[in-house]
Amino acid sequence: MDFPRGLAAYPVTPCDASGRVDAPALRRLVGRLRAAKVDAVGLLGSTGTYLYLSRAERRRAMEAALEEGTGGAPLLVGIGALRTDEAVKLAQDAKAVGADFGLLAMASYTSLTEAEVCEHYVTVAREGGLPLCVYDNPAATHFAFTPELLARLAQEPGIVAAKSPAALAAGQLAELRPRLKAGFSLGYSGDWATTEALISGADIWHSVLGGTLPLACGRIVAAVRRGDLAEARRLDAELAEIWALFREAGSLRVVFAMAELLGIASAAPPRPVLPLAGESLARVKAALEALPDDLRG
Repeated sequence: MDFPRGLAAYPVTPCDASGRVDAPALRRLVGRLRAAKVDAVGLLGSTGTYLYLSRAERRRAMEAALEEGTGGAPLLVGIGALRTDEAVKLAQDAKAVGADFGLLAMASYTSLTEAEVCEHYVTVAREGGLPLCVYDNPAATHFAFTPELLARLAQEPGIVAAKSPAALAAGQLAELRPRLKAGFSLGYSGDWATTEALISGADIWHSVLGGTLPLACGRIVAAVRRGDLAEARRLDAELAEIWALFREAGSLRVVFAMAELLGIASAAPPRPVLPLAGESLARVKAALEALPDDLRG
């Protein structure tokens, strides 16, 4: 299977205070993504709080998502772990359940060298048996992939894609793509900057907001696909208040609040992350209410 293009939507993983996945709520989120016909479902990404979940609960989340069904959209599953052997096991779990791709971030406590990172990815790709997307998320992992390291990993069997910060898109698309094997996907996250990444030629938008409001993000992708770049930028501008909230309060807190306000899931982010309250929560509510009804549904 080729890596998807277009919109990969990343829902939150609703859980109780002990970290047990609320399977019915997660199924409701996945059902919204199926109905919106997203191009990929990104389960257990950073928005899906993968590092806060046990191996058993990650498997429970995957099983719930696949029981609900993705409507044929590939399932991309976060398999990041501090230890290489644990990441291998998580990749094997995801493959056994029926996931299509693994999303692997460089989770670490100790600073790592490029050689160590390279060995980690090559080992997980070889032993996990699941095609991998390299997840470059330096704001969370404190490790930034150089173009040279990405180009090296892109030549490895089983490593088929990269997800990078949208701020890097212009340089990567111009300079890195010619060094990659055919079909290697360059995708981007950082919702407030990803419309411009798509316009520049990105293969896929790895979207936080798409996991809760897939129709709002999907119409931007559709505008880019048909070449209506002015419309894509106009639609992106309509979401300016949400992008501001993402930057100021953190996208994780915002989409958990949205899921609650929309009646999809009664869940808070995992502690020590605290849910939004006061003025920030009121702004999220107002931003939702400002959207057309058909985009909130």
